[in-house]
Amino acid sequence: MNKIVKNALILTMITLVSGLLLGGVYEITKEPIYASKEKAKQEAYKSVLPTAQKFEEDKTFDTKKTEKILKDNKITGCYLSEVAIGKDKAGKVIGYAITSTSKEGYGGEIQISVGISTDGRVTGMEILSINETAGLGMQATEPTFKKQFKNVKTDKFIVKKDDPKGNVDALSGATITTRAVTNAVNAGISYFQDVLGGSVNE
Repeated sequence: MNKIVKNALILTMITLVSGLLLGGVYEITKEPIYASKEKAKQEAYKSVLPTAQKFEEDKTFDTKKTEKILKDNKITGCYLSEVAIGKDKAGKVIGYAITSTSKEGYGGEIQISVGISTDGRVTGMEILSINETAGLGMQATEPTFKKQFKNVKTDKFIVKKDDPKGNVDALSGATITTRAVTNAVNAGISYFQDVLGGSVNE
């Protein structure tokens, strides 16, 4: 009986010490991890809206509001999580970097940042998170694919496989990935049109 109690106490002490150590490691690494993620995010913002000198969080962003906007615009399988306001040196707003996620990637969620200038031009798209098939869906991270979303003024991007008059070439063997990224970009455009800047029509 004493042996059982002794072993139980030893296990309890090991568990307690392990918990304290893990807690300590978390506290030590929490700030560096946050700083690293924030740096990556700022770099993505700069990539999609290169003329901006600084970015500020749009505190008026409302996730519930975006759900209705996407539903009204018939954009399914996507959600928005953040909007950053891009400003020039003088503090003038020149565009927005919108974080958009498609839940319909072949390998799971695909999160992007899409830049849109105040005149409604899509200035760029950057992949923030992706887990697609190597050599197929992962081609979405390559410049050749991403440039299709650079400096384009449109109400909606359309994959050419879905409509010959579309403006996005599908990745070879990865149409699902192409559609997911395109929908995520369109989600950002819809939010801009309805909330930030109105119609982008010429």
